[in-house]
Amino acid sequence: MKGLSQFNLDIWREACRHIEIGELAERVVPILARHFPLSLLLVRRVDSERAHVETIAQAGITPRQRHLPPRSVCEADQLAQLLRWCKRTDVLRAGVPDVSRIAPRALPDGLRGEVLISPLNIAERQPGLLVLTAKEGAHFTDEHTQLMHALVEPFTVALENDRRVRELETLPAAAEADNRSLLSRLGRDGLTETIVGAETGLRQVMHRIDLVAGADVPVLILGETGSGKEVVARAIHNRSPRASGPFLRVNCGAIPPEIVDSQLFGHERGSFTGAVNTRAGWFERANGGTLFLDECGELPLAAQVRLLRILQDGTFKRVGAETSLQVDVRIVAATHRDLRAMAAEGRFREDLWYRLAVFPVHLPALRERREDIPALATHFALRAAHRFGLAPQMPTAEDLELLVSYHWPGNIRELAAVIERAAILGDGKGLEVATSLGAHAPRAPAIGTIPPGHAASGKPNRPLLTLDAAMAAHIESALQWTSGKIEGPEGAAALLGINPHTLRSRMRKLGVNWSAYRRATGRDAATPADVPAAPGVPRYRSGPPQE
Repeated sequence: MKGLSQFNLDIWREACRHIEIGELAERVVPILARHFPLSLLLVRRVDSERAHVETIAQAGITPRQRHLPPRSVCEADQLAQLLRWCKRTDVLRAGVPDVSRIAPRALPDGLRGEVLISPLNIAERQPGLLVLTAKEGAHFTDEHTQLMHALVEPFTVALENDRRVRELETLPAAAEADNRSLLSRLGRDGLTETIVGAETGLRQVMHRIDLVAGADVPVLILGETGSGKEVVARAIHNRSPRASGPFLRVNCGAIPPEIVDSQLFGHERGSFTGAVNTRAGWFERANGGTLFLDECGELPLAAQVRLLRILQDGTFKRVGAETSLQVDVRIVAATHRDLRAMAAEGRFREDLWYRLAVFPVHLPALRERREDIPALATHFALRAAHRFGLAPQMPTAEDLELLVSYHWPGNIRELAAVIERAAILGDGKGLEVATSLGAHAPRAPAIGTIPPGHAASGKPNRPLLTLDAAMAAHIESALQWTSGKIEGPEGAAALLGINPHTLRSRMRKLGVNWSAYRRATGRDAATPADVPAAPGVPRYRSGPPQE
């Protein structure tokens, strides 16, 4: 009895010391060799889904029989018989032919000698098998069978630990595969989004992002629906010291008021009907990172009180809990509502407004940054082609004129939808922007157009040019007059009275291509009388002006 107790202690010590079951097998073989006429130890797993038995650990005293096939394929009837035997949980002592008859495919092909085998039932559909083979000419006794019973429990625990380790190793790969699948459906290459217009229409916004990113204070993003507030919030997170932490987005307007506390702060088991488990809220999940509260103006007043406390000292309580929890979370909030007016009307807590608006960032609407529309349209066209598996198609000059002249009440989100719809309608042969806009979106008057009825008051009833449009048309007229020549006494720069480098810079900004006018020479060269009237919007095209 004393010897059996010491044997159990030695085996359990090694089982608890080594998580990898292959290491355990190597370490216990010398211990087993003191009690068994041991030649080889095998640990095998029955895989019911793939209908085979696989060796997952192997160790022996001598090199003999080391090179055994690792997998034994089972027929349906063999697998059923093997699983029935595994449920008996007894130790079988027999020769290899008898074992193969009672528990088919339990042993690898090529094994010889007498065998001790016992099932390790860690799972109903994936039991394990512990196999000991005797040295050549040796035999196992009843005492060995009794010792084999003592090996079952520690090896069962070791096999279960091995299974869990394998699952943990596959989780990152599975999560990465899910992320890649999602990004592919979204037409994106990564989680970090490209900020189109960072050097043009969003220059001031990007400057404010750079100022506040490292300050670790709450940020309030103000802007219309669809203007890209989440992209700005991610940019703040990615430029901050918390970039390696989680970034979680919560749409406050989509959470029913009766469960908003549970969603944001979590709940304890049994705290209300249906709370069958303890649940961590969004703040706990975002610990060490950034929590983006989109449409924060939709939060009920009760939740605003608890949010205020987190902003003050970083503590909160789960629903139904007695003790407080501490979190380190940066809040980036966003809304399209006028929170200051809501606070004055009592619909939003004034003290919370002051806490959230430590550093406000105003995001301009798309109609306020029309110079970014061509680049955005191209970006969304490429994304749509990738997402729908179509040949990439770029918007034409006419498409861009339509897009620039539209009012965009839905901002960038509406532009993305229009381009995706245009890509689907074009079916890889082009972008049906006119159909996409005209069939599904209300058209607003083009920018600068004189409203109907004003002509009667003496004002001209014709399109009124924007400053950029007038400047582009004027530069085009000068280039047409000088046949595309920029420098020199007879160049467009001298004609316009500005430095040639300044002229080239403005042409790049306005999308004016001087090379198109270089071809208009000789008999085709334009004269001042031939210069056409300027259009109502900038011409985003590279060809010569149409007569």
